[in-house]
Amino acid sequence: MQTCPKNYLVQSILATIFCCLPVGVFGILKAVKVNKLFADGDYEGALQASKSAKSSVRWAVILGIVVGIVSLILFFVLGVGRALLSQQ
Repeated sequence: MQTCPKNYLVQSILATIFCCLPVGVFGILKAVKVNKLFADGDYEGALQASKSAKSSVRWAVILGIVVGIVSLILFFVLGVGRALLSQQ
């Protein structure tokens, strides 16, 4: 008997809140499909949805980190950060 693949719902919700909204929402949609497909007897579909949800979580985290780093760099390169630091 096969077990239901991991749905990554919690990770998708956290990635949506803290990292990247559009990619995280896609992950949530795929995560919700996992249990439904498995309950309908479509193990391969559930497995594919699980893999898509996992991939979405990874991409959301990566994009969140990249955007955060670029934002910090721009913050300091454009002088806003230097102006704040020089006032202290």
